[in-house]
Amino acid sequence: MDEIKAALADADPFSSWWPFVISGVVFLITTVRMYMGGQACPNSNSIRDLVVVVTGAAGGIGKELCKELAGRRSAHVIMACRNLDKADQARQSIVRELPGAELELLALDLRSFDSVRRFVREVQSRHAKVDVLINNAGIIFHPQERTVDGFEAHLQCNYLGHFLLTQLLLPLLGRSEQGRVINVAAHGYTAGKMTIEDPLNIGSWAPGFHARDAFAHSKLAVVMASRQLAARLRKAKSAITVNSCSPGLVRGTEHLRHSPIMRALFARTLTYPWMWLFMKSPYQGIQTMVRLATDPALRDTSGEYFNDCEITEITELAKDDQLGEKLFKETMKALKLPQ
Repeated sequence: MDEIKAALADADPFSSWWPFVISGVVFLITTVRMYMGGQACPNSNSIRDLVVVVTGAAGGIGKELCKELAGRRSAHVIMACRNLDKADQARQSIVRELPGAELELLALDLRSFDSVRRFVREVQSRHAKVDVLINNAGIIFHPQERTVDGFEAHLQCNYLGHFLLTQLLLPLLGRSEQGRVINVAAHGYTAGKMTIEDPLNIGSWAPGFHARDAFAHSKLAVVMASRQLAARLRKAKSAITVNSCSPGLVRGTEHLRHSPIMRALFARTLTYPWMWLFMKSPYQGIQTMVRLATDPALRDTSGEYFNDCEITEITELAKDDQLGEKLFKETMKALKLPQ
């Protein structure tokens, strides 16, 4: 023992570069993780007595979002989910952590317009108003498929279903003092393509379909339609605000289950460490949505696109108001809604 103590006492930590190399690596990893995690929501205020609807609430970002909002003192969160069994497990998990959390489960399948309408009727029968609608649910890399309504799956689940839901809930949102609509897009919208002759990309169902392009188009439509709806509500002197946002690249969700990379065990094994390093956790991914839902400073902010809790410039294509107006009108026509 005395020999060991003597050896440690005489040890020179500067005689080797390894401590510096290890410290440098740890510092670099920590820095990258902090940077990729993005900015946190700058407020922790309560949202007492507000009714919040969150789609896709059964797991990932949606579950984390419900947990955060339900924990903000007396907010009533409606978990709108396709899989009610999975959603109930998520609800019970949240309640165990937050006893007394007000969480309500309602069925919503965005692949069916009839389901959207049934959901809205159920909300109308239970609540006099809706304060915040967060259109969070979505799919990516989904195999080519038509919904029961005849539309491409990405287009309906990511865009058309939420568009219809928003339009039908506008009367309840209008009864709130601060009705807010938050549409979750993605940075991938920048790769989206859209023409004024075919803004809904009906032609993409032809041979040559690629799920990545369908996803990008659907998110571009979300960003553009959000701006259009915000402008129309502003013109009608409505207090409802509409904004879109990107959660960033988030790990720990099921969104990538259809990705080619996730199908191969070897590829998954190689990818996971990099996902851990460069992608956000679900908690980090919800911060922008939480700010849009809770920050009083954004009460009058509408028609903007947010990333990492701040307003971010959008692409020139997304700013094309003529194309956006054509998209909005074609969407209303496709959903058989009055212009």
